[in-house]
Amino acid sequence: MKKKMFTNQVDAELLKNFKKLAIDLDKPINQVLEEAMRNLLKNYEKQKSRKSDFSSPVLPFE
Repeated sequence: MKKKMFTNQVDAELLKNFKKLAIDLDKPINQVLEEAMRNLLKNYEKQKSRKSDFSSPVLPFE
């Protein structure tokens, strides 16, 4: 997998808690961040597919 560097600014307290999580998991912060990003994308994909399941409105008394 090709890696690409990027920079970003985040809330200081969020970053602090994220670093603590990486330490607790005994994983590099980059690995934890990638896992979180993958899970977020997966979550949105699930929501998107659930919405499409109900995209056709059901009219009463059909």
